[in-house]
Amino acid sequence: MSLRARLLKWLVVPLVALNVLAAGIAYWLAWIPAQSALDHSLADAAWALVPHVQESGDSLELKLSRQAEQVLRVDHFDQVYFVLRDMEGETIAGDADFPELRIPEQMNVYTAWPTRMRGEDVRAITLQTEVDGVPILIGVAETRVKRQQARLRILWSLLAIELLLLVLILTVIWVVIDKGFSPLQAIRDDLARRRADDLSPLPVKDAPQEIAPFIVGMNDLLRRAQDSARAKQDFLANVAHQLRTPLAGFKAQLEWLQAHHRNDPETAHSTGLMLASTERMARQANQLLALARSEPGGFARQRLERVALDQLVSESVQQFVQQASKKNIDIGFDLQPATVLGDRFLLRDLIDNLVDNAIRYTPDGGEVTVSCATVEGCGVLKVEDSGPGIPDSEKDKIFTRFYRLDQTQSGSGLGLAIVRDIALDHGAELRLGAGPRGAGTVFTVGFPPLPA
Repeated sequence: MSLRARLLKWLVVPLVALNVLAAGIAYWLAWIPAQSALDHSLADAAWALVPHVQESGDSLELKLSRQAEQVLRVDHFDQVYFVLRDMEGETIAGDADFPELRIPEQMNVYTAWPTRMRGEDVRAITLQTEVDGVPILIGVAETRVKRQQARLRILWSLLAIELLLLVLILTVIWVVIDKGFSPLQAIRDDLARRRADDLSPLPVKDAPQEIAPFIVGMNDLLRRAQDSARAKQDFLANVAHQLRTPLAGFKAQLEWLQAHHRNDPETAHSTGLMLASTERMARQANQLLALARSEPGGFARQRLERVALDQLVSESVQQFVQQASKKNIDIGFDLQPATVLGDRFLLRDLIDNLVDNAIRYTPDGGEVTVSCATVEGCGVLKVEDSGPGIPDSEKDKIFTRFYRLDQTQSGSGLGLAIVRDIALDHGAELRLGAGPRGAGTVFTVGFPPLPA
């Protein structure tokens, strides 16, 4: 269960229970005065009979005309009944089947109670008074139609009010909880906007007191992750850097040995194999170093500068001319002025790996074209080859580290992974497509526009 759901559960359920309790109390507070007013109306009818009770000989009688009795009994909604009885329970006048009367505790004070008469529920009152010193009991009752209608009106009115209050309470609770969660929402949005390599701490200054320890703990975790990533990158960079110097010396010695033993076929062959292996090791060491520089978390944005992409491409591809000539590959350039914001060393690694990849997978006698230009204010680099192309099923895999499309080709499978990381570091878009004639592969790197 989410934290929001827990808060709603512990807030809404008690508030709804209290609201129902308050509704019940409000109902009784509204109904009791209404019923008391209706009981007073019955008591007024009983008091209206008192002046018509007169002494006749040794007994009392009710001298009430038929018209007056009809006025007393007529009601638009209810049936009205009455009776006069002495203290012994003998009926003096009225309805002889009137229920047994309850005697009030005090004189001239009525008592009310529910009962039944002639098969219907009625509300009855009893008034005890004296006529010429003789105590009598007057009972008046009526059916409960008006009372039920009044009761239903009170009930429905309260239900409407309580439902409205419940909706308002739920709305207020939802808004308050949503506002209370806004700092967490801000943290989530901050993390969602970050790049994968952004391990900077979250702001704690304006955080609520309850959330601050959580943010401090997260910042500590981010710091440890940053330290771990930096240590791994430093180790990788140190190893690659330490390998480059002895490999360069070893390569120089092999080249000398090969030059001085050209007349010995076996020595020349062995030396050539060792030289090829050394070149592969040197290339892999260079790729490890490039990987350490480009990996998320190791990119220093403060080193960004304006770089002339066309000049950088011109400088970088010169080293591949000899490599291309060995396979009779026609390597061409179409370099238009283009300036991007980036790290010169990383951009050189990006260009080197793209061109090297194109030459490796282009068959003998093929073509490789490197071009750059400015398109709508953005620097664009393209490397096109006439190789076998990349199947759609493999396009998402080739940027994975150590993945090689053709296992017969030499290499470690790091080149395109490095290209992807460098492109991400620079906020560039890396696109992969087929050549203009449907053959080969085109890698396109679109850089963001320069800041104003």
